[in-house]
Amino acid sequence: MTMTFEDLEACLARQPRAHLAHLPTPLEAMPNLCAHTGASALYVKRDDCTGLAFGGNKVRQLEFYFGQAQAEGADTVLITGAVQSNFVRLAAASANHLGMACHIQLEERVPKSEPAYRASGNVLLDRLLGATLHSYPDGEDEAGADARIREIAEALRQDGKTPYVIPLTPGHAPYGALGYVDAALEIARQADAMGIAIDEVVVGSGSGHTHAGLLFGLRALGIPARVSGICVRRDATTQQRRIATRCQEIANLLETENPVTEEDIQLSDAALAPGYGRLNPATLDAIGEAARHEGLLLDPVYSGKVMAGLLTRARDAGQGRSLLFIHTGGTPALFAYEPELTEAFSQAAE
Repeated sequence: MTMTFEDLEACLARQPRAHLAHLPTPLEAMPNLCAHTGASALYVKRDDCTGLAFGGNKVRQLEFYFGQAQAEGADTVLITGAVQSNFVRLAAASANHLGMACHIQLEERVPKSEPAYRASGNVLLDRLLGATLHSYPDGEDEAGADARIREIAEALRQDGKTPYVIPLTPGHAPYGALGYVDAALEIARQADAMGIAIDEVVVGSGSGHTHAGLLFGLRALGIPARVSGICVRRDATTQQRRIATRCQEIANLLETENPVTEEDIQLSDAALAPGYGRLNPATLDAIGEAARHEGLLLDPVYSGKVMAGLLTRARDAGQGRSLLFIHTGGTPALFAYEPELTEAFSQAAE
């Protein structure tokens, strides 16, 4: 199944959407990192520049979630995420922008108790944005977290509110993934206008919405570029099943065929250890190299690990291949990891 740009746009246009992002985001060359790695061509898709409240990839996803929330007449949105979640920060900002209330459930996904992690970065912004904060004690219990936030939603409903829940678990309509089906269209048009061919896209793979949406969109358009997902939360075997499920859910939602095969789902968990939201030497090196060679600020949870994967792929891919890094933002989290980053880069400067 190959769709025209117009066909895919028509599928997306049938879904409710709240326009929140500054689009299109830039697609830029990274000549200094290219020279540093010996790669033929490196590019970056600047989805850290989506505009709203420090930006990031989640703005694209939230356009479709909030579109659905508005279509259902919701006045309050509820969402769960890790303590330093970019998603919940942007959900709160989106709610404010659209005149809605926001309840955030923060789950204990990362074993960190430092004051900077608990109060700075995204947590500070959540409070500044006026979201109502709740806590959930388990960071690896998506079903339990969803059940708890639905209890909160029901209490709000009994109080006369009309809540809308953005779920964690698979098995729900993947509205967020549509933001990256749309991004595939945007990237394809930009590459055509620039006269470049992208051989490989390197993207973070966590919830699966960004990775699956982008892969689905490119394959639907008949674009064969490899899409390399860099695992940021689960091992590659577990994540493979999640991405396959997401792609089928997208097809179901858009009422079209699924163009993604098992062979299309390429994953690496080499930069994952010791786990979600925890630093390792490769991620620290990647954060430093992106900052010092290209002036790009990456976060320790997502984009830093993805850059570590990109640098590995760039060195392994050899000459003649061009790679695109999807910069998903996350800048506020840098401040939550200040002690580790200060130690690492103070030593590097000595």
